[in-house]
Amino acid sequence: MVNNNNSNLTNKKDVDENSSSGIQAISSKEEEMNFKELYEQSLNQIQYGDIATGKIVQIKDDRVMVDVGWKTEGFIPINEVKDATGNINISVGDEIDVFVDRRDSEGSLVLSSDKASKVRIWDEIKNACENDTLVEGVVVEKVKGGLSVDIGIIAFLPGSQVDVRPVKDLDRYVGQTLDFKVIKYDRKRNNVVLSRRSIAASEREAEKKDILKSIQEGNVVEGIIKNITDYGVFIDLGGIDGLLHVTDISWGRILKPSEIFQKGDKITTKVLSFDAEKERVSLGLKQLSDNPWENIAARYPIGAIVEGKVVNLTDYGVFVELETGVEGLVHISEMYWTREIKHPSKVLNIGESMQVMVLDVNSQTKRISLSLKQTTPNPWEKLKEKYPPGTVVKGVVRNITNFGIFVGIEEKIDGLIHVSDISWKHRVNHPSEFFKKGQEVEAVVLNIDVENEKFSLGIKQIEKNPWDELSAKYAPGSVVTGRITNFTDFGIFMEIEEGIEGLVHISEISQKRVKTSSELYAVGDTVSAIVKSIDAKSKKIRLSIKELEAPAPTPTPSSNQYLNNKENIGSSLSMALADVKITPQQEGE
Repeated sequence: MVNNNNSNLTNKKDVDENSSSGIQAISSKEEEMNFKELYEQSLNQIQYGDIATGKIVQIKDDRVMVDVGWKTEGFIPINEVKDATGNINISVGDEIDVFVDRRDSEGSLVLSSDKASKVRIWDEIKNACENDTLVEGVVVEKVKGGLSVDIGIIAFLPGSQVDVRPVKDLDRYVGQTLDFKVIKYDRKRNNVVLSRRSIAASEREAEKKDILKSIQEGNVVEGIIKNITDYGVFIDLGGIDGLLHVTDISWGRILKPSEIFQKGDKITTKVLSFDAEKERVSLGLKQLSDNPWENIAARYPIGAIVEGKVVNLTDYGVFVELETGVEGLVHISEMYWTREIKHPSKVLNIGESMQVMVLDVNSQTKRISLSLKQTTPNPWEKLKEKYPPGTVVKGVVRNITNFGIFVGIEEKIDGLIHVSDISWKHRVNHPSEFFKKGQEVEAVVLNIDVENEKFSLGIKQIEKNPWDELSAKYAPGSVVTGRITNFTDFGIFMEIEEGIEGLVHISEISQKRVKTSSELYAVGDTVSAIVKSIDAKSKKIRLSIKELEAPAPTPTPSSNQYLNNKENIGSSLSMALADVKITPQQEGE
């Protein structure tokens, strides 16, 4: 039994030893595991300023509780997870990136999703700048010198970096989501500078290749108005610009393209010509509609009265739009029968409707001549019926010119009394010597020219022509007495009756040789002369004084006979010249 007991004791001892060894082994394993966990936990220890991914475990009124691992919880202020409308778009169990910020006064760990986003954004900005990659952003607003862009933080896009070419209208980019390159950043100053030049250049080049393949003469293309000038509109077709010339905008008149177009507007045009080498595209807008000048003569026959709208006023007339693209001109001479106007703008306004008569149509030159006055009866035709030639009329002097006076006979119709029709007898240098404005005069109707709208009157025709009686009254060879009224280089003018003058040529003044008339006479002297001739039509009387003088004594022969003969020849020549008809030029008229 002892043995047995000893054996049992031995066995128990062995068991105890074995049990002790097992416990020691378990303890060692646990220690090893605890050390590993502590080591791993030390490696994953959260530090302030780190970004961690946590799981939302609870959403409270003022905060969101987040488990960031290893039984560590922190909270995010509720405002950071609300959107612009105040809604919370996260749920318990969602993962969220947070920035380990600090511990508050109660020892709670404060986290921030906003700061986490900004840290990641700055990392992306740094990576994009260093590796020349792109970032996406939304253009927020136009600011001084460029645009403000939201790429997670607010960055600046200089105006010079928006496109390859200068952009005047930056407002059209506001609200657009675009790709950008980061060319400069400063995290401390929270400053980021972006660029789109190279991106725009690449996009434009790709678009240009596509558009160059598709552009063909006659194609209808769509583009955006890029620039507007007085001579046309430049249109961006997508990498290549086309010119819409002002003459190809409309079939009608276009004064300024800026009056009907705006930058940034979309526009559809037709390709008129395309030079692939020079990359020049000519566009047309009017070519998208039918040419209104085709069959124009059939729509507007000569003599037809049509309605139009005043679209332009010039000093020479009025342009009237008859239909879209079709205009006609009412010349100022075709506006009114009798009314005189200095400028059409004094009586008409742009946009005013009016009826006009078609005078002429030329489809090749695209011109239509119109008349306003011919839509009403011609008062000149009535005037001719009312005042036949020879009718004596009365009127008031309305205007005086150097060539005559205008006398008002009808309302807005004046008759002209030419200076030559004022007097039979008096030489009229200027009508103002005899008439004044407002003076009433009596005249005879000489002629009414309806076509040229001329009304001719005469005052002297009221009396008989005294020159018709002078031929009988003063026959050649008769002696007349008169007063000297004027001296000229070629002779003397004598008044033999009131208003009737005759000319004594210098060769007819004296039998003596006379250099100037004033040697013998003065203005006002009364002298007698012989009538040599009278021309009633040209109102000319030729007189001679020397023929009343005693004949010169006949010279006796002498040793100077040769010289005396020469004097006789000269005297005979002078007498012969005296009989030559005096020309108007000689008389000074």
